Order: sequence, then structure tokens, then C-alpha cells
Amino acid sequence: MSKLVFTPQRTLSLILRKPPTPFHIQLTSSFPHSQIFKPSRFRQVFPTTSTAHGRRNLSVRAEKIGESVSGLESEVKDVGDNNGSLKGGVKKEEYPSGEFEFKEFTGWQNFVVKCKMLFAWPWERVKKGSVLTIKLRGQISDQLKSRFSSGLSLPQICENFIKAAYDPRIAGVYLQIEPLSCGWGKVEEIRRHILNFKKSGKFIVAFVPACGEKEYYLGVACSELFAPPVAYFSLYGLTVQASFLGGIFEKVGIEPQVERIGKYKSAGDQLTRKNMSPENCEMLTALLDNIYGNWLDNISSAQGKKREEVENFINEGVYQVERLKEEGWITNIQYDDEVIDMLKERLKQKKEKKLLMVDYKKYSRVRNWTLGLTGGKDKIAVIRASGSISRVRSPLSLSGSGIIGEQFIEKIRSLRESKRYKAVILRIDSPGGDALASDLMWREIKLLAATKPVIASMSDVAASGGYYMAMAAGCIVAESLTLTGSIGVVTGKLNLQKLYERIGFNKEIISRGRYAELFAAEQRPFRLEFSSSNTILRDSVDQMEEVAQGRVWTGKDAASRGLVDALGGMSRAVAIAKQKANIPHDKQVTLVEMSRPSPTLPEILSGVGTSLLGLDQTVKGLLQELTLSEGVQARMDGIMFERLEGASFANPIFTLIKDYLSSI
Repeated sequence: MSKLVFTPQRTLSLILRKPPTPFHIQLTSSFPHSQIFKPSRFRQVFPTTSTAHGRRNLSVRAEKIGESVSGLESEVKDVGDNNGSLKGGVKKEEYPSGEFEFKEFTGWQNFVVKCKMLFAWPWERVKKGSVLTIKLRGQISDQLKSRFSSGLSLPQICENFIKAAYDPRIAGVYLQIEPLSCGWGKVEEIRRHILNFKKSGKFIVAFVPACGEKEYYLGVACSELFAPPVAYFSLYGLTVQASFLGGIFEKVGIEPQVERIGKYKSAGDQLTRKNMSPENCEMLTALLDNIYGNWLDNISSAQGKKREEVENFINEGVYQVERLKEEGWITNIQYDDEVIDMLKERLKQKKEKKLLMVDYKKYSRVRNWTLGLTGGKDKIAVIRASGSISRVRSPLSLSGSGIIGEQFIEKIRSLRESKRYKAVILRIDSPGGDALASDLMWREIKLLAATKPVIASMSDVAASGGYYMAMAAGCIVAESLTLTGSIGVVTGKLNLQKLYERIGFNKEIISRGRYAELFAAEQRPFRLEFSSSNTILRDSVDQMEEVAQGRVWTGKDAASRGLVDALGGMSRAVAIAKQKANIPHDKQVTLVEMSRPSPTLPEILSGVGTSLLGLDQTVKGLLQELTLSEGVQARMDGIMFERLEGASFANPIFTLIKDYLSSI
């Protein structure tokens, strides 16, 4: 059994931001892979992954030299399915499952733990028989958070579940679940840890005052599920929506001009079209069917009902709490104070006294060492890459807002030079961003993978530039509902000629060089001629046509197409890293977090300002969007991502436009 231990490592934090650009580039930032070509030569590479780790090779190269964009070269070798076989008869490498196994401490181990608790710091002391309370609500970050940071951290939530399972002072967990804004990948990870915690034999009770599909998905995984009499149940099913500004721009005289390679690339559709394209509709329908099907299967399994019963329940629109109880969809109808009284009675605590509880924030400060969960001598480094990708840090960068390429590269280089770590886990939660930064990071990851095993673990999303980074790793692990893929090429600009004519504005430019006015002259048409060589060159492997057409896949579908090697969460990535590093599967390892945050003054002031003034996240996001990096963008469509995964990576500018139009 592996015990996961998070050891502080003071390094530069991942501060994710975007540098300044003109107005028209800000609007095109919501393109999945908005590639804004500059007159100078650029090179974007989707390279071949390292063959040293025995996985399939996939490369897509796009290069612009001189007048035109060069051809995209696609190559697939040994593309496999998810059942361990490859197209060509070669056996695919078997990976360990990394499944959590709870083993009770022996008498000697219990004695050692009790001794350690005697010397624990005051903030680590918890009364015996306490209940760990966790309130899941809103955004959940894939990054570690300091004490001064607001919001929830996925790695800290998961670590708390593991600690509570072994902590003799914790009697059980009381989970309060309210509307979540995270993606399905994080929901899957949390659900897995809920099920793992139940293996300890301790209770885990959920309370849901407002419940949608994600909240119910987590709630039914618990031992018991309670709701108040007037709870809001909105189990309507899942939808995907897309809004379009093509008609508005047409009326004001703005002509968005987009060139793309990849029929599923929906980049720019929100600006150029008035409705959804057939290809985009096909892709979104497949994603929706996959997510909804997974939800139905897991709910039916947890409730002991047939899938048809669950589907009928959703289609009947049963939202009366009393009926939910009668038909067995929830355990009972109780208020929060009644659930607490029930727990006091169950734990035989005095009714007149408060229930012994420890909240998520305080329990996060309890060290693994105090509970005897320290790892072995072998260390595995963990690097977290969350948010949009930019090359350098901008003046308006906010803490934890994206992946800064230059800072990320420093961490990678330090790991390559260090001999302390047996392997590296690259945790990715990114829809993409600056393609140059992605290429530079890919190069460093590839060099690192040549010195020690590198495993890529995907969270909610690892698409476009996010998937680009993962390709340099020796093995890619994704959740079943991770969004990944989105490989393609797009470029475009806004032609303001008609708008200028209507308002009587004129702009004269004197230039030298054939392409000098490519973006400087907003009133002139955008003409970038794609030669016949700009078609996708494919081998005899038919799957490449699907992979390299800008299509987004769930992790499950990506695994069946060779884009992902294994399905699972962080624990499986650790197990595979141990296998690659020749560490026995039953030997404990220490996970060293390279991005352990240390509180900074701006972070503290930001947290205080947010709590006092109620600074909206959209305004913060707008500051980020006003500092977008100028150049090639390899991103997944923000509109699609907003609807499928919550608003984490949605485009704030487009959100503000929608809010304004809806208020007219």
C-alpha cells in the first residue's frame, strides 16, 4: 500500500497570466487554438513523444515560413486501444491500478502515532471522537493553497480524506455539498476518495441544501444523504449551450475573418457564425452523451437501481423532497441541526454540548508525520500546471491565475539536475494558451523524461496546449471525463472596414514589407493563402484523421484512440511512476510538491479585498484577458468549456458582452 505524503518544497509558485495585446486579439482569445500570425517566422510543434517509455508516437507539426503556413505533418505509430492491445499486434504495457487499500495500524504503529500526537503543534490537536466537516462549494482549484488563500484545493481535500481514514481521533466525515463550479474530472477524483474513505469503516454523511447533477453524484457515494424539507433539487439532466455574436457584428460593420485547419475546430464560431456548425454540434453531442451516460451508470450502481429507472426519474422531473425520500433517492429529510444531533447521538456525545468537529481549513494543517503517514526514502516530485498558458508573467498577473512558461521551465530544469527524485508527476489542468510557451515547456519536459520517468496526470481538462505538454511524458493518465485533444490550427483577425466607413473614421499606414500591415490595418481584408501543402499528411493509420481535426474527447474516448495511456486519478499516476522508477508497488514513497505556495502580500491583500468588497471573479478575469499574450494561441473553445465544465476557464470578455446584451 502506498501512503501519499505531501512534503513542502519552497520553489517559485505557478502564477498564470497573459501579456498585453491589441483589442482584436483580446476578442479572439476565446478561440480554441486562436493562432494570431505575426509577420515574422514562427514554428509550432506537436512533437513525437519519447520512445524510451514504450508508448505510441504522435506528432503534428505546423510551420510558417515566409509567405505561407507550411503543411501539417501528422504521424501515428503503434496507436493502441484501452484494452492492452495495439493495432499491429504489439502488446501494450500493463499499468498498475493504484487502487487504495486501507490497512489498519498494528499495535506498535498505534503507539508511535499516539506518542507523536503528544508532541504535535497546538493547531494539530484534535479531540478524540471529532467529526471532520468539509463544505464543498464553488470553485475547486487543482493547486495547493496557503492559509491566506480563499477557496478549496483538490489536493488538500484528497489528502484530508486519506488522513481522516487513518486518524484515530476522527470518527467520521460530515460533507456539506452545495453548487459546484468545477469540472467532472475533479468531481471524479473527489468521489473516488469518498469511496476510499468508506473502506476505513468510518461513516461519511452528506447534506445537500441545493443539489444538481454533480452534487448528487458526490452525495450518493456517501454512506447517507440528507436534505432539508425545502431543498432545491435541480436534476434536470445536462445541457450544452453556445452563444453567437455573428449577427451583432454584421449589424455594426465588424467582419471577423478566420482561417482554420481541422473541421471540428470551433474556434471563432462565436464571432463569425449565427448558429452552431454541424461538426461542432456532433462533437458536443458526443461529449454530452458520454458524460450523461457515465452519470446514469454510476448513479444506478450507487442506488442499486436500473439505468432505465434513473433515466425515467430524471425525465419525470421529480423534485419534491418527500417523494425523493419515499422512492429511495435520499436517506432522509432533515435540517442541518437535526443531522448534527443525530451524529451526537450516534457518537454518544452529550446533547447539551456541541458536536466535536474540526473543519477543513484547520485539519489541512495536520501533518502526515503526526499520523504516521510519512513516506519512504524514495521521493517523487509533483509539478502542478493549472490554468491558461502564457510565456511570461504580466504586470497584472494575479496569484494562481495560470501557467507562466518561464517559471514552469525553471522547475523542470531544477528537477532534471536533481538526483533526489526517482520520478516526476506532471499534473495538468489547462485548456491551453500560448503555443510558443507550450512548445518551450514541451521541450523541457522531454529533456526531463530522458533522465527520469515523467507521468502526466490530467484533471478537468488538458486540451490543445495542455495536451501538447503531456505528449512529452512517458505515460498519460486521465479521468474518464477529462476533456482532452483539440489539436488543430486557427488564425484570424477582425476587419473593421465597414465600421470605419459608417462612423467616418480613417486610418492611413505607411509600411515596408509585404506582410507588415497584416494586423496593423484593421480596415483591410485578411488574406492568408493556404497552399496545397497545408493539408494534413496522414499515414495509413485511419485514427489520425479523427485525432488531428480539432476534436475534443473525453478521457475514456481518448484512451480508446491512443491519446491517453491509462484511466484514473492521482493515485494511479503515482503507482505508474513507481513502476517506471522500479520502486516495489508495496513500498511507500514521499510525494514532494514543487508548487507548495507561500503566502505573499498581494495574495493576502487580494483575499482581504475580496472578502470586504466582494470583488467579482469576472472583473478579475477581465484584467487577465486585457493582458493576453500576443502570438499563437493553442486553446480550447471557452464557450464550450464554460458549459461543460463550469466557468473556470470561460472567457470573461464574452461573459460581460452576454450580460450586457441580456440587460438591454
